[in-house]
Amino acid sequence: MELSFLVFGFLIGLSFILAIGPQNLFVIEQGLKNQFVFTVCIICSISDFILIFIGILLFHYIDSLLNQTVENILSILLILFLANFIRNKFNENILSVSINSQEKLKPFKSVVLRVLGFTFLNPHVYSDTVFILGNMSKNFIFGQKISFGIGASFSSLLFFFLIGYLSKYFSKFINRPQIWRFLNIFIIIFMSFIILFVISDIINSNL
Repeated sequence: MELSFLVFGFLIGLSFILAIGPQNLFVIEQGLKNQFVFTVCIICSISDFILIFIGILLFHYIDSLLNQTVENILSILLILFLANFIRNKFNENILSVSINSQEKLKPFKSVVLRVLGFTFLNPHVYSDTVFILGNMSKNFIFGQKISFGIGASFSSLLFFFLIGYLSKYFSKFINRPQIWRFLNIFIIIFMSFIILFVISDIINSNL
């Protein structure tokens, strides 16, 4: 296992998951209620693991069928996706977030269905995990791809269990815009470096 690709995958995965969305808020709510927290966190983590490796393996197996022109097109699409992600971070204006921890406790089946819905009915999860992470790993050798995927999956596992079991602590900061501005600045800078990396890769591949 290659440590540099493990760390790279971890940072990439963390960059995409650090956002306020229905799934993350639901995990925090369940943590505050202390209801089925482990189940919710493990479903979110395993779902990300599956989607991340679907993307990585999909691009791994179709890569041999692609010529350089198609690879360049995919890389350009990746740059556009990342640029749009950065633009959204620039325009993000977080004023307040509603967490309903006083809601009546729901049965196990209902909680599982809701977390699956928040996960798989969100179109962004497919662009972030399957397309972007898969596309980003397409020029790695197979071992590097596995390390990259494990790193990205571990960031998801760590993040969900932290916000689930430390929800009382994190809920104190979730309505502070300065916290999210700081995180967005970090993500924008990191993603900008990734775009430069992809551009450099396109140039080197065509020399």
